[in-house]
Amino acid sequence: MASVSGPAQAAPVSASSLQRGIVKMVLSGCAIIVRGQPRGGPPPERQINLSNIRAGALARRAAQGQPDTKDIPDEPWAFQAREFLRKKLIGKEVCFTVEIKTALGREYGMVYLGKDTTGENIAESLVNEGLATVRREGVRGNNPDQARLCELEDQAKASKKGMWSEGGGALTIRDLKYTIENPRNFVDSSHQKPVNAIIEHVRDGSVVRALLLPDYYLVTVMLSGVKCPSFKREADGTETPEPFAAEAKFFTESRLLQRDVQIILESCHNQIILGTILHPNGNITELLLKEGFARCVDWSMAVYTQGAEKLRAAERSAKERKVRIWKDYVAPTANLDQKDRQFVAKVMQVVNADALVVKLNSGEYKTIHLSSIRPPRNEGEEKNKDKDKRFRPLYDIAYMFEAREFLRKKLIGKKVNVTVDYIRAATAQGEGTPAFSERTCATVTIGGINIAEALVSKGLATVIRYRQDDDQRSSHYDELLAAEARAIKNGKGLHSKKEVPIHRVADISGETQKAKQFLPFLQRAGRSEAVVEYVFSGSRLKLYMPKETCLITFLLAGIECPRSSRNTPGGVQVAEPFSDEAMLFTKELVLQREVEVEVESMDKAGNFIGWLHIEGVNLSVALVENALSKVHFTAERSAYYKALVSAEEACRQKKEKIWANYEEKPVEEVVHLSEEKERVANYRPVYVTEITDTLHFYAQDVETGAQLESLMETMRAEIAAHPPVEGSYSARRGDYCLAKFADGECQFVFSALIYFLYSRIRAMARYRARVEKVESPAKVHVFYIDYGNREVVSSTRLAAMPPAFSTRTLPAQATEYTFAFIQVPQDDDARADVVDCVVRDIQNSQCLLNVEYSGATCPYVTIQFGDTKDDVGLGLVKEGLVMVDVRKEKHLQKMVTEYLNSQESAKSARLNIWRYGDFRADDADEFGYRR
Repeated sequence: MASVSGPAQAAPVSASSLQRGIVKMVLSGCAIIVRGQPRGGPPPERQINLSNIRAGALARRAAQGQPDTKDIPDEPWAFQAREFLRKKLIGKEVCFTVEIKTALGREYGMVYLGKDTTGENIAESLVNEGLATVRREGVRGNNPDQARLCELEDQAKASKKGMWSEGGGALTIRDLKYTIENPRNFVDSSHQKPVNAIIEHVRDGSVVRALLLPDYYLVTVMLSGVKCPSFKREADGTETPEPFAAEAKFFTESRLLQRDVQIILESCHNQIILGTILHPNGNITELLLKEGFARCVDWSMAVYTQGAEKLRAAERSAKERKVRIWKDYVAPTANLDQKDRQFVAKVMQVVNADALVVKLNSGEYKTIHLSSIRPPRNEGEEKNKDKDKRFRPLYDIAYMFEAREFLRKKLIGKKVNVTVDYIRAATAQGEGTPAFSERTCATVTIGGINIAEALVSKGLATVIRYRQDDDQRSSHYDELLAAEARAIKNGKGLHSKKEVPIHRVADISGETQKAKQFLPFLQRAGRSEAVVEYVFSGSRLKLYMPKETCLITFLLAGIECPRSSRNTPGGVQVAEPFSDEAMLFTKELVLQREVEVEVESMDKAGNFIGWLHIEGVNLSVALVENALSKVHFTAERSAYYKALVSAEEACRQKKEKIWANYEEKPVEEVVHLSEEKERVANYRPVYVTEITDTLHFYAQDVETGAQLESLMETMRAEIAAHPPVEGSYSARRGDYCLAKFADGECQFVFSALIYFLYSRIRAMARYRARVEKVESPAKVHVFYIDYGNREVVSSTRLAAMPPAFSTRTLPAQATEYTFAFIQVPQDDDARADVVDCVVRDIQNSQCLLNVEYSGATCPYVTIQFGDTKDDVGLGLVKEGLVMVDVRKEKHLQKMVTEYLNSQESAKSARLNIWRYGDFRADDADEFGYRR
């Protein structure tokens, strides 16, 4: 602006005494604003216009709402005059005298650089440089100051300085660019490189008006990552400052206003340019935070190029010192002791994907939630629960299983560092929102890796967004946001556009029928891999079988563990002593660990029974060794019986835990009588598929019929797709192969159900077989392992067995048996009659079979008709076709007696082999009959 002649507008007043101040701002080449020293707040200010000189007017923007007005550029040499004063005076102490004060309050005087009038006279310096003209109207000869200015002006003209230079000289007319058509492109074009600028105005502590050089763009810049208290504009046009708004503005003004700075233009948000102002003395953004004049804001923190952790650290410092806007701040963990804020713990369990159960050094268990993250979830999750009572979040929510597995494999059994960030208070249930108990939220690290950040970076969790004034968040919140941004950019996990993974897991816990079908498979598999999902008690667990993709309930074999309390129809059953200790021991050892299991049997409720191993430790033995379980009598038949008994005996001697009250019984001399075992009748359904000339027979279990059918169908499809090359297979004794029948179809039929299977697969004409003998390529003896019959075939009708159909996939289905309690006649004709009768009665039919005792080559069994439940062997005895084989075992005497009585009846009736009486007298051993 141009100075206005004071004497022409108001009567002169006497010069005031010398005053001092600090130059805050240079308005033009002849006007400045000075301020005092701050005392408890922003200091007073006043504008001083230089007397007796005039400088050019700076550019002005057209008035808003007045379309007729236009932007006015700088007058010649106006900007140079302003810059001359700005570089000389900004932030410097000056002294001044007020010579004239107009009726409107405008003050004119002389300004000197320094503390007294011995310093540089600013007006004289301007005139001497040719940057201002002297007001010669009304020059008084007795005014030495005015005369001095006129003399300096004449010298400048003679020296052709500034505006007096020939042809304009270095004359520059600055044309300000007030508007930018596309701010985002403008910011991007700077490529986040520092741009030289002058701060022209400070709106509040975090928003400034800057002049970008050398193109003279005048832009508004908001500091990235922070926000200071601002001035709210009321309806009447007045501004109401928020607490500490004026102080924050003064803090920025006193350091940046009209200073030469560099600005990094970082982003453009809703036409607002975000940037960082760099000054040789420091970064104003971090200083504002450190002094408590600003707070971090999440929405612009991501674009801050200097490192968000620096801003968080500065804000944290202000919070700890409780300065300015943080004077009433209370830390989320203020009520916690230091030992409760940071500690080392062992991870015992992963709860879904955002919480861990850890064990402290004191032995206490604590649930820790990962700060500021949200696990995968389904929209409308509650609706799914209503529709499906068996809704299982771990398997039914996309990526929940992957998130849980990531944490389980990385953390279970490991020690981690826990830093508590905040404690989320308990919330009551609201409309559409469930109730939550109090939660301890923390940052968990292992090996320097933030687990929550790793989870988010893989797209297995999302970051919670908070209100700006909500300080209950992770201490590494910015790293979490950055990790989420990377996951979104790379399309990982929840952010992937691919189909979500589906986990079809069959839960056969308590499903007796499903368990029965699954039992033979697990028994034949030997040791199977599993993950312990849940521990009900010391010896009762829930397992996830990864290969079989199913959930089962598993009971430890060979031990009797104390029972936990449980609800029964008659009321609550009280827990047995040390039941909780046993359950805790099992949890610490195997919960969510990868284990191996051997399934031996199952109970009536569909629970599998067997042995569980973890890192070479048998859990049953470990429980007994720690005096938390007793050996059950069923362990006698196992390979671990000696280890169990030895461990139990050691605990008895020490009288630990469950053996604390054990009293050893006095030894009494007693006569040990062998207990008489009772015969066990456990008949199971079988299909008789083949009967030999020696009255041995082969049978299949009904329960595995479906598995055989499935294998045959798969094998048929495989052979149809890839037919074997005839003659390419070289047979060797003991090899398993695929054999083709001579007539192109099965030569036997086994019951109605198996006949249905046979009718579906007969066209295939190839079956699993074992090579028993190789006489020549044209004569190869094979045994059909699924049906029990034998055949001599050419090697051209044999093919290699694919591994997918080997006995590892499905064991041989035909099992050899022989009849218990009977002797087959030695006479060929009599034996043939027996075989014909048995073939007629039971071949190709379903029967019931019970193993009575073991033999040298195969089990001895009794077999019943499937419909009448009559004993087939006893029927042969009654018809006089066979003799009774007398057994000495006491538990079999009832059966033997029944067979002998039937034999006596046949002898009396002289049936078949007894038609000539009792022929055995001359056939006794002593007469050499059997030799």
